[in-house]
Amino acid sequence: MNSTSSHPMLNVAVKAARAAGAIINRAALDVESVRVSEKQVNDFVTEVDQASEDAIIETLLSAYPGHAIWAEESGRTHGAQDSNYVWLIDPLDGTTNFIHGLPIYCVSIALAVKGRVEQAVVYDPTRNDLFTATRGRGAFMNNRRIRVAKRTRLQGCLVATGFPFRTTDDFNNYLCMMGDLMQVTAGLRRPGAAALDLAYVAAGFTDGFFETGLQPWDVAAGSLLVTEAGGLVGNFSGEADFLEQKECLAANPRIYGQMVTVLGKYSKFASAADKALAQKKTMSLRASKAAAAASDAPL
Repeated sequence: MNSTSSHPMLNVAVKAARAAGAIINRAALDVESVRVSEKQVNDFVTEVDQASEDAIIETLLSAYPGHAIWAEESGRTHGAQDSNYVWLIDPLDGTTNFIHGLPIYCVSIALAVKGRVEQAVVYDPTRNDLFTATRGRGAFMNNRRIRVAKRTRLQGCLVATGFPFRTTDDFNNYLCMMGDLMQVTAGLRRPGAAALDLAYVAAGFTDGFFETGLQPWDVAAGSLLVTEAGGLVGNFSGEADFLEQKECLAANPRIYGQMVTVLGKYSKFASAADKALAQKKTMSLRASKAAAAASDAPL
């Protein structure tokens, strides 16, 4: 899909993403001078996030002043919040990577119409990789059609995830999930930018992705990329209505089902029996860690 055949709203989103990417790339030349603050423990925001978001919002509302904005840094303070057209924006997904100089981060912009994502852009400014999708028209990377990977057995798959980092996260639960998947996959990866992780599933670079605690602006654009590339996205129980549930699982259809089999018991929507099984595993892990800590304690 070239720019002349793209949906007009997608073209505006691409313009906004590239404007934000230019701001990010300039700041990356001297990342040590970037002002950083902490929203909560291990959750950072920089002046670059804010400048990037401002550029995106200005571009979108200049073209569509009657649309609503839902953005990571400014929330729902811009645009016409009663509109059926809502832009979901993450101006710099992977801020922690950015402030450390690790070049794995992106801009994520999605348009939801009456609650359904219709347009998507994920832009990696360090590689100048542009991922785009319009519902019903397929997914593209740099104007070339992309498809999810064709693997059919989880044992050969490379799966991306995001590690918990907040003090309120259930670390033991996540360790159990990772432990279960490590035994049945070719490997796990933690790049650090969920929107880019989903774009990579869409492009077939990885076979699957899962993470908890994500916000709609983290996953909205990436989810459309995956489905338009022939994949599935949902919660850990396999249900498609996941956007605000803080559980995200994505893969090609065959691998998706196998990942649900492994991770379903850890879903907050799991059956009582499955939840009990997951709780038993996490309690066993806690007991093992406590025993190890006790054995290391000085006499």
